[in-house]
Order: sequence, then structure tokens, then C-alpha cells
Amino acid sequence: MILYSQDSIWDCFVSVDCGGNESFTDELGLEWTPDSQFVYGETARISAPNENRKQYMTVCYFPADNRKYCYTFNVTVRTHYLVRTSFFHWTTIVIYDANTIVTHEAVILATAPAISICVSNATTGEPFISTIELRQFNGSLYHMDFETLFFLSLSARINFDAETNESYPDDPYDRIWESDSLKRANYLVDVAAGTQRISTTVPIDVNSDERPPSKVMQTAVVGHNGGLNYRLNLNGFPGNGWTFCYFAEIEDLKPDEIRKFRLVLPGNKELTHLIVNVKENAQRKYRLYEPGSYNISLPFVLSFAFKKTNDSSKGPILNAFEIYKYMEINYGSLDALTMESFVSHYPKEVWAQEGGDPCLPTPWSWVQCNSDPQPQIGKDNDPVPREEKRLQLLIWCLEDAQVEKT
Repeated sequence: MILYSQDSIWDCFVSVDCGGNESFTDELGLEWTPDSQFVYGETARISAPNENRKQYMTVCYFPADNRKYCYTFNVTVRTHYLVRTSFFHWTTIVIYDANTIVTHEAVILATAPAISICVSNATTGEPFISTIELRQFNGSLYHMDFETLFFLSLSARINFDAETNESYPDDPYDRIWESDSLKRANYLVDVAAGTQRISTTVPIDVNSDERPPSKVMQTAVVGHNGGLNYRLNLNGFPGNGWTFCYFAEIEDLKPDEIRKFRLVLPGNKELTHLIVNVKENAQRKYRLYEPGSYNISLPFVLSFAFKKTNDSSKGPILNAFEIYKYMEINYGSLDALTMESFVSHYPKEVWAQEGGDPCLPTPWSWVQCNSDPQPQIGKDNDPVPREEKRLQLLIWCLEDAQVEKT
């Protein structure tokens, strides 16, 4: 386990270059810290023809065993964080395209003063990781009704009519807004005839709700034939999700022109009845309007459309959208807090540095856990002689905790 404090570019930004050996500042002005203090990992250099960003030139990899290897970060309790991990190609595992960076991103509510991010061997090959990023959100961004029970796993965040992906510094929270022009299988296909791309240089008022960056809202697609159609695969679905569309009127409509449209989502009649008039809903041009759903059931293959109403003279407009899947939080083993306290007394011992939950998804190498959904550490560990004293202390620690609970 390696513990990082939040002292990089801001208190709310942490960027870890896994496998790196020195700190550096990237082309965006973000500071990266190496994980060279990590106890268990080995490092390797990566070479790719189309990737020269320093943080992707190395990886940290771990033994192909049944252990987990964790990075732990100090965080602020009751605060939302974006957690992003990336994995760039490595010879001992299979990634769909060896020249593509695979990224996983989640929005979580910190319920404790530390967050552990762990990797373990799922099937075959050596687990590895390229980068870890934490971005602290302010205020009520990504509010959820049941945020202590679920976190949000990103499936799609798309910026329409963007030539390239957008992130920091245009997005102060460093969210990555993917361009709709990316070429990959089943990504925004079945595009309606008459779809046109538009943009403006006028700043967009985005000071509400999820605050998509102004630059993202300055571009859009419009359906000049009366409709916008798309189909894409949603990673992690089917399931329940959090989804919002981002609209801003960026065309100068004539006094007698009106843009009204509705969402057509197969199997969801409730949302189909929602009529959008962006200028009216946002109260003026060049201002954000973001309708959506905090809880909606979506399939893996999502087909959707926006169709203009009969009294509309202009086709629909779409600037951006986000889709997340709800993932149930497993609060881990019943003895997690006790074990965290126990190992904290041994900061220089290698065996105390494994991190994460002591039982899930795999137990620490020196403890045994039962098979309950919320497991406990058994008191029947079979210690080797040199571990007898430590394990006896552990048993006393667990017994004291049980007394306190009762």
C-alpha cells in the first residue's frame, strides 16, 4: 500500500504515474507523481507509435497471484470524487486494441477519510496499471438519491461536433468529453440523414447543475430533416443508470422560428412525452439546459432519437450527454475498520502494507476470511512460528472489537 496526500496541483487533484520514477508537469499543466515508493510493484517501459505522453510510457505490474495490490489516498469525507484509472497495452494480457488506452471512471462519495484503489489478477496474466487520477467535485455535482448505497460508473460522456476530446483546463474538473467523431465499433452509428454540425464562439452560461464546460456547449449537432438518430453500446449495461442531456441554443433563430422536440426512447413512454424548447427552458440563448433522469433502466445497445414536434420550424439540437451506470457499493468485511486500526500500528512492516479491504475481493495474504457476503476474519488462522505473536495480537484485537459492538 502507498498513501498519497492531496498536495499536487490543487488540493482536489491527484495524478499518479504508475511505474514512473520522477515527478513532472504535463502539457496541460497537471502535476504527476510517480508511485516509486510502492512496496510490491515492478515497472516496465511501454513503446507505442501514436502515444508520447509521459504518463503512458511506463506501467506498474504485479505478480499473477491471488493477492490484491492497493493505492490508498487521503480524501475529504462527504465529498464527491471522480476516480479514473487507465491501462495501456502490456504483453501478458489482452486488450482489444494494443494501441488504445483503456480507461475506467467512476464518481463516488467519500464516506471515510481514505480511498483504496486496488488491482488483482482476474483470470490470467499479470495485473498492471498505467495511471490513477482523483478529481474532487464541488457542491452538488452528480447528486444521487442513494449515494451511500451506489456509485456511478461512466459508460458514455460525449461532446457533439468536437474535433478532439476535451478535458482540463477547459473543464476545471478534468472530465474527459469524448468527440462524437471517434471511430470505433457501434459508437454513435445509424446517424439520421440531414444531421449537421454547428458551432459558436459565444461563451455559454453553464453555471448550474453538472457544469459542462462552455467549450463543450459551443458545439452541437442539429437535425435539419427533423430528427437526430443514434445507436451505441453502453459499457456495463443493461441496468439502471443516471443520464443527462446538455442543450444550449447556439443558433440565431428568427422571430418566427421555434425549436421544439421530444426524445424517442424505445420502451420508455414517460420520457417520450417530455418536450424540449431549449431557448425557453434555459430562459435565453447561450445558456445551459440539462434535462435527464436520476434513475432509468437502459439496455446494452441503446437506440435513441430526437424528433421535432409538429409546431416546430427547426429540427432538434444536441450539444452533449453523459450516461453512468449505478454500481452497488460493497462495504466490505465486518472487520475492516478493526483491521485498518491494527495494521496502522506497524507502518514499517511489509505485511501491513497490502491495503484495501482485508477480505475482499481477495483476502490479505496472512489472514483467512469466511465466505459470508459481508465476510469476517476467522480466528482459526494457521500461523507459522514467526507470525504467532502478530496473529495472537490480531485475535485479541478482533475479540475486543466484538465486545465493543455488543
